[in-house]
Amino acid sequence: MKYCAFLRGVNVKGTNMKMAEVCEVFRGAGVEHVSSVLASGNILFASEKDPAELKNILEKAMSGHFSYEAFLFIKSQPEIESFWNGNPFKKDENLHCYTFIGNDGVENILMKEFESAAKTTHEEAKIIDRIFYWQVPKGNTLDSTFGKI
Repeated sequence: MKYCAFLRGVNVKGTNMKMAEVCEVFRGAGVEHVSSVLASGNILFASEKDPAELKNILEKAMSGHFSYEAFLFIKSQPEIESFWNGNPFKKDENLHCYTFIGNDGVENILMKEFESAAKTTHEEAKIIDRIFYWQVPKGNTLDSTFGKI
């Protein structure tokens, strides 16, 4: 099965790591076909193990190697395709769309924050199948009140 690991808190607040080194840690933990998605903290790989077991193995390997408390979300290829295809916003070259995944209920917390934030023109958020999608004009991501949370 193909998976993606989403590493939380990577390359922020002093937790810096090279993606090539992260890939080596993943390989050392026994997963195959490992590659990183730019410097995003997202790692693609394959394994026959179930996601809960992978989460445990990979968090321990990352924590041990990088001396920090690793936290990962593991999603299968069908799950990733589902939220990729579930994007409710039409493609627009002037807008960025972000997809947020996390623990159950995080989408509702994000929506509450979004609803109380000042918004730029064309800034929108929607929840589809427990996934939070946020659209913001290019160049305004960090200027947006929501983008600062």
